[in-house]
Amino acid sequence: MEYSQATMNLETPINQLKGVGPAFLKRLERLGIRTIKDLFFHFPYRYEDFSDVRPITELSAQQSFCVQGKILAIKTTRTWKKKMFLTEAVVEDKSGAIKAVWFNQPYLTKNLGKGDFIFLVGKVSRGKQGLYLSNPVYEKKLDDKALTHTARIVPIYPETAGISSRWLRYTLQSLLRQFKNNIPEVLPADILKENNFPQRDQALWQIHFPNSLKEAQQAKERFSFEQLFLIELAVLREKLKLNKEKAPAIPINVDVIKRFVDSLSFKLTDAQRKCAWQILKDLEKKRPMSRLLEGDVGSGKTVVAVIPALNAVKAGYQVVFMTPTEILAKQHFREVAKLLAPFKIKVALLTGKEDKVTSQKIIHETRDGLKPEVLEISRRKLLEKTKQGEIAIIVGTHSLIQDKVKFPEQGQGLALCIIDEQHRFGVEQRTKLIKRKGQSSREIPHLLSMTATPIPRTLALTIYGDLDFALLDEMPTGRKKIITKIALPKERDKAYQFIRDQVVLGNQAFVICPRIEASKKKDREKKSSWDEVKAVKEEYEKLSNNIFPDLRLAMVHGKMKTKERNKVMLDFKNKKIDVLVATSVVEVGVDIPGATVMVIEGAERFGLAQLHQFRGRIGRSNQQAYCFLFTDSNSQKTHQRLRAIIKAEDGFQLAQKDLEIRGPGSLYGLKQWGIPDLAMKNLGNLPLVEKTREKAKELLREDSSLKDFPLLKKELAGISKSLHLE
Repeated sequence: MEYSQATMNLETPINQLKGVGPAFLKRLERLGIRTIKDLFFHFPYRYEDFSDVRPITELSAQQSFCVQGKILAIKTTRTWKKKMFLTEAVVEDKSGAIKAVWFNQPYLTKNLGKGDFIFLVGKVSRGKQGLYLSNPVYEKKLDDKALTHTARIVPIYPETAGISSRWLRYTLQSLLRQFKNNIPEVLPADILKENNFPQRDQALWQIHFPNSLKEAQQAKERFSFEQLFLIELAVLREKLKLNKEKAPAIPINVDVIKRFVDSLSFKLTDAQRKCAWQILKDLEKKRPMSRLLEGDVGSGKTVVAVIPALNAVKAGYQVVFMTPTEILAKQHFREVAKLLAPFKIKVALLTGKEDKVTSQKIIHETRDGLKPEVLEISRRKLLEKTKQGEIAIIVGTHSLIQDKVKFPEQGQGLALCIIDEQHRFGVEQRTKLIKRKGQSSREIPHLLSMTATPIPRTLALTIYGDLDFALLDEMPTGRKKIITKIALPKERDKAYQFIRDQVVLGNQAFVICPRIEASKKKDREKKSSWDEVKAVKEEYEKLSNNIFPDLRLAMVHGKMKTKERNKVMLDFKNKKIDVLVATSVVEVGVDIPGATVMVIEGAERFGLAQLHQFRGRIGRSNQQAYCFLFTDSNSQKTHQRLRAIIKAEDGFQLAQKDLEIRGPGSLYGLKQWGIPDLAMKNLGNLPLVEKTREKAKELLREDSSLKDFPLLKKELAGISKSLHLE
């Protein structure tokens, strides 16, 4: 396999390789391989050591060995009984001979012939006629060419249907030889020297085709450092970029804040007071705040965010409150409007489908506070009022970033963006909100990002290093700890009766399933490990028809149209539904005060942090809530993981535990950041994370623009894009 080096570089699309057509390209894309560079950085996840080539007479049954020898005979026959092809070869070395047997590989007689010298790797089995190699990997010895698949340390890669480790080894070996000395080094020379790292091209060869496991480990350490170092650089450069911008300095209006706190129907926790004060102090500065408000599910983040929003509005500014989904936007609109009703502040809702605004009137007083009048308003009128500065707070989805949404060109305008579960809202997007075509450059708004995802320190340092933290580590008074139990299949009837009893009391329940539809017939025939996993549609039918025919049930999942899903969730919130059967679509941002029971089917299929997010959907009132974790697994590790969610005091402990047990990929939303696998595996390595961060800081202190490191700067452009830093 030879390619023209003159026309290729690391960014060359993978479909430029000979033999990579549209179908093959789709398979490679499933592995995240789109360019030559992606292929080079598709690292092995383990190695098989077949460097010890044994004499045939030393082989023993039930073990895997590597042998070499000459083919004395080879033939393919078709068995009459099982109607399969059987290829048999006799291979001889100086010590003796052994039979090799392959099943349903008739093409082998075209590749291998009598007299060929080959290497074989496989498991030794015992048959009626003695020992034989069962389905061994084979490789011909050709001239002086190095072996790829046998008689060495052999890399095993993440695979997909149609892309084998054999194909990857063959392709990588050819390409790496051609790219030798043409792979640019991105790490500074002093870092390479200080850590005794191999050069990038050498390290790539070592990680794919090492001469020893020690060499492979050395290459892994180099790329672990490199990937984390690049992430840290990208994050810290974002922070430097932000520090050069200017933002409006908003003084703290103590009287207004005191009036707001006094108007609440509940008492703020000390953590809420502390976080609100940190945010208010940030807003006093002339540089843009970039803070992440992190709080466990139900810790009261929204009310903390409303405090700086009110402070900004009373200083004459506007505030944007952005959410990732329409249902969450509506929820925040209702809550913000209710909290600010005593101050008669105009709050608007802008989504893809709906536009509303609160008036100056109060309809009536509820147990939780005042309820403002909400008016339907045309999109044109809402946009006009926003541009004129008449709307104080506008709540919506990403439709708020559209060019049609404008703020006053003169005067104070937009000063604060509050983003829920969308932490990578960068400088460019903030600027986009206020800097439209024809408008002059001016101050950018402050940013407050919120998340209910508990983030261990290593992850925070790496992924959110450009954000300051405000931590809500205290739950509101009156909230009861959710009683959580691991449930076995035989306890299902008891759980159903418990749900019925809760509904009789006026409460509601969730049933969470890990799939949308049941396995297809051909999957069941293959005895897929997913066969026993509960599917939402199947479970909904069973519960509706057989278990709770007298109750009101509904179903939600990600394949439903947004409008239909939103209607179901609204009906559930308004207690028109007793039991909701759902997928992970309800994981974040759904507030159903009446829900007191959650049944999670196939609990072992979810990460601990994700289970904690699910559990956070219940227990949102002062009533006792219950969560049942159903599992069919007898695995000790599974039960250890599930017991961790019962014991953990909060989501932060749980996230750290999940990081230790499953790795960072299990944490909510993390895979979407595009973090390379080696970096993902090392996010739990605090010393390495801190070391790469310090090196990144040191480099940026000396050369913030990286003008002396053009290759590193180019590499960073790709990293920033894949990490969604903007």
